[in-house]
Amino acid sequence: MKQPDPKRRAWLRAAALMPLVPASVQAAMPSRPALLPTALATDAAYWNAVASMYDVTDEVVMLDNGYWGSMARPVLETYQRHTASVNRSNAYYGRAQFPADFEAARARTAAALGVGTDEIVFTRGATEALLALIGGYNRLRPGDVVLCADVDYDNMIKGMQWLKERRGVEVVSISMPEPATYQSLIDCYAQAMVRYPKLRMMLLTHVNHRNGMVLPVAEISRMARERGIDTIVDTAHGFGQLDMRIPDLQADFVGINLHKWIGAPVGVGAVYIRRGRVRDIDPYMGETNGDDINTRVHTGTINFAAYLSLPAAFSLHDEIGVVNKQARLHHLRNRWVDAVRGVAGIDVLASSDPRLTSAIASFRLRGRHSVADNVALAKRLLQEHQVFTVMRNGLASGACVRVTPSIFTSEAQMDRLVAALKVVAA
Repeated sequence: MKQPDPKRRAWLRAAALMPLVPASVQAAMPSRPALLPTALATDAAYWNAVASMYDVTDEVVMLDNGYWGSMARPVLETYQRHTASVNRSNAYYGRAQFPADFEAARARTAAALGVGTDEIVFTRGATEALLALIGGYNRLRPGDVVLCADVDYDNMIKGMQWLKERRGVEVVSISMPEPATYQSLIDCYAQAMVRYPKLRMMLLTHVNHRNGMVLPVAEISRMARERGIDTIVDTAHGFGQLDMRIPDLQADFVGINLHKWIGAPVGVGAVYIRRGRVRDIDPYMGETNGDDINTRVHTGTINFAAYLSLPAAFSLHDEIGVVNKQARLHHLRNRWVDAVRGVAGIDVLASSDPRLTSAIASFRLRGRHSVADNVALAKRLLQEHQVFTVMRNGLASGACVRVTPSIFTSEAQMDRLVAALKVVAA
C-alpha cells in the first residue's frame, strides 16, 4: 500500500487531533455583566455584543426564527472547518476516525440533555426522532386509544393517525382551551384520561410551534404514568430555549431538535429513550432487537461535520447560559405582546402566565381565522413593513401569524413589529 508523503502524514495527524470545541468560541464571547437574568435581559450592550456574532440579513426584520436557528459565527466557522477536513480525508476519516469523534459528540450532547449516553441516538431532526418513537411504539393492541392535540406538530399528528392502520387503535384528538391557564391545560388531559379508559399513549408537545404555549408536561406525564399511560414528548421548541433538561419532562420517550435553539448546523436532532424502555420501541427495519438504542434509528450516511460541530454549539450555548437566553427571549416576546394586547382589532394568542410562556407567540386580526387571511397578513407585513413572520394553521380556533425572535433580535426590531401591527389593525 502506498504511504502518503510526509506533508500529507502531518496533515492527517493534525486532522486527527483537531479539537471539537475551538478556542474561538470562548474568545468570541462578550464579557457578561454580573446581573440576574431578568436584569441582564434588558442589557442592550450585552445583547448587541451577542448579536454581533451572528451574520443575519438586514433585508427584513427576521421574526421567523422558529424554523431553525442561525449558527453563530464561531459555530459556523467550526462547521466549515470540519466540512473541509472531512471532505479532504473522505472515507479514511469516516471509517477510521469519525466513530470516536461521533461518540465524543454524543457524550457531550447527553451531558447537556442530562441523560446517559446510552439513552440517546442522533437523528436529522425532531421530526425523524418523533416519527421513530410514534411509529415504533409497540405496546399498543387493537382497540387501545392514543391521543394527540390541536397544538401538536402536523407530521406528528399524521404519525399518530397512521397508528390506526399500523396498530389497529382508536386515535383521539383534543383541543386546548383558549385562553388557557396552567390548571385548565392539566385538567384537559386529566379529563381525557377519564373519558378514554383504554388510553395507552399520548403525544405531548412541550412548546407548540403554532402559538408558543408551554404545556405542563411533567405534571401531565406524572398523571399518565399513574394510569399506566406512556407519553411521547416533542421538545423541538423546548430544549435550548427553556431552562430545563430532559429528565424534567418526566417522560420515557422524547424527540429533540438541536438546530433550532441550540444553534447547531441544520440536520441534527436526537431520540431519548429512558434506560430499560428501548424494547418498547420497535427496532428499525432489519436491525436486531435488543437494548441498544442505536438500533431504533437508521439514517444512513450522515452529515459528518454537522455532528462534529455540536460541541462548539453547546459551548456557546453554555457561555451565554440557558437561563439568560430564556429571560432575553421572554423579554422580547413580552415587549411586542404587551404593546399589542390593547390594540383594537388584534387578537393576541399568548398567555400572560410566565409558566406558559416561550419565545413564540402569535396573533390574528379579529374575526380573520382562515389560512388565506393569515397568509395575506404575513405577506402584507413583509411587503409593506419588511417584517418577516409566518402563517401557522391547525389550532382549533383557526390560523394565525407566528412571531419568533432570537437572541440576536433587538428591541428596536420588536418595536418595528408593533408599529406595523398598529397600521394593519387600523
